[in-house]
Amino acid sequence: MVRLLRDIAAGDQSALRSLYDLTSPKLFGIVLRIQRDRSLAEDVLQDVYLKVWQAAGSYNPENGRPLPWLCTIARNRAIDGVRRKSEVQGPVHEDGEDWLERLADPRSGEGALLDRDALKVCLGRLDAVQAECVMLAYCEGWSREELARRHDKPVNTIKTWLHRTLASLKGCLEGAR
Repeated sequence: MVRLLRDIAAGDQSALRSLYDLTSPKLFGIVLRIQRDRSLAEDVLQDVYLKVWQAAGSYNPENGRPLPWLCTIARNRAIDGVRRKSEVQGPVHEDGEDWLERLADPRSGEGALLDRDALKVCLGRLDAVQAECVMLAYCEGWSREELARRHDKPVNTIKTWLHRTLASLKGCLEGAR
């Protein structure tokens, strides 16, 4: 595996495929034990191999064997996914109603529920702070200036976050159809 990681660091995609074939069952098991939701665990596993692709050059065999290094990446990505999921549940109103529940009219049928579920999945894939900004701006009516003060960021940064986050949501939701 050390050689595969060296080859991946050099940009060899076939080495990444070989590493995936060798290690994905074990890493998926780790992720699934933490994530519990199979489809989200599959997304996390993809993120694990993206991280491996990006970080293979930082692997140092003197610090330990490759499999524990890979397991650590998988474990950390799965924990990050669980944290993001819990952070992106969205604001709850004083009456206790989740903002996502208000997005789709429950009387509008199954299509609205499926759309809401797709939105939840797509929001769960976003950076938690940026997802919160979109929710507050478009569901609660917060201004860019209010968001900038809340997150101690320039207004132009908030504008960029909103634009990019909406583009990501659009792409994700189009892929879910």
